[in-house]
Amino acid sequence: MISTKLHGYLDYLMGIFLIVSPWIFNFPQGMATTLPIVLGAGTILYSLLTAYELGAFGLIPVPVHLIIDVLAGVLLIASPWIFGFSDQVYLPFVVLGAIEVLTGLMTSKKPLTPDLQRG
Repeated sequence: MISTKLHGYLDYLMGIFLIVSPWIFNFPQGMATTLPIVLGAGTILYSLLTAYELGAFGLIPVPVHLIIDVLAGVLLIASPWIFGFSDQVYLPFVVLGAIEVLTGLMTSKKPLTPDLQRG
């Protein structure tokens, strides 16, 4: 089981990595570039809003955060085919999406710090 504190670190790293991934992997212009940037910025935003050790505002319960992670991961996995760029790139989307899904499913639903336990 992944602790919510470790998950928080992974969230911010994933958010940053998603934002820079179009340049690391030389994604084609269009949705292949836009989607990871938007999802990365979104990951950082909802992580700041989450009620866990690395959240700044504590507005989103951890279980809701984890559902968003899994849904974002599923979107990443499917996006090359949904948005029609699978003939140009798909593997980074599948790998990063799978990481999102797995970490979402393997993370504890309650922070270790009792005053952060909401929802």
